[in-house]
Amino acid sequence: MARIGMKAKRQDQILSALAIKGEMSLQELMTTFNCSEATIRRDLEELEQSGNVIRRVGGGAMYVKPGSAYEVPFIEKQQVLYAEKLEIAKLAASLVQEGEVIGLTGGTTTFLISQQLKLRKNITVVTNAVNIAMELSENSDVQVVLTGGVLRNKSFELCGPLAEQTVNAVNINTMFMGIDGFTTAGVSTYSELEANIARMLMRRADKTIAVFDHTKIGRTSLFTVAHLEELYGCITDEEPSSALISALKEAGTSLYVAEKTNNF
Repeated sequence: MARIGMKAKRQDQILSALAIKGEMSLQELMTTFNCSEATIRRDLEELEQSGNVIRRVGGGAMYVKPGSAYEVPFIEKQQVLYAEKLEIAKLAASLVQEGEVIGLTGGTTTFLISQQLKLRKNITVVTNAVNIAMELSENSDVQVVLTGGVLRNKSFELCGPLAEQTVNAVNINTMFMGIDGFTTAGVSTYSELEANIARMLMRRADKTIAVFDHTKIGRTSLFTVAHLEELYGCITDEEPSSALISALKEAGTSLYVAEKTNNF
């Protein structure tokens, strides 16, 4: 019992230290709390699993404000909730008709959508994500329009004035937009540059559908991309809260839940 009490106390102290400093390396944590690397790694793993106030990054950990969404590199996110994201991607791809022009922003879920669309014929995909364009390039029956711009290496997205110039010249039937946060206030993302290009893609699209797994529900990131009434629909893997469902109904926004569809 004493050991359990000591561990809980140490983990509380780790949380406090991370809240103050924002981010600490493993070496800093080991020195501060006079513990082995294995002990600190176990503590960080348990703290991360018990809530969303810390994230392990590189050789340490960072503090995350509860209820907020923060940017994680694409490579780190790729295998997280893979099965859930794949079901979302399959449902999204099922809404695509032959001959349509589809827009895809960057993101792990939209990347999986591109893998589904890679199997199709006679569609055009407009994207600002380099990895998505490369994935689709394997099928010569899919026309790919890649914007220019400055590359953001965490998401592989091209942003800035060059990307915006390309977007202004295209017309899109349906855009699937990856996001970092979804609340009654709307959808949000971590990057201002990505929020700007997503808004421009929305303006060029007949309809926009936000795609996101359940961990984004109830979270707010730094920059708002769109209010709910600006979206045609949302695709996720779990039903959101009753308050969010009511907000979607009021906004006239369709809710699609993977493997079953509820249209309002």
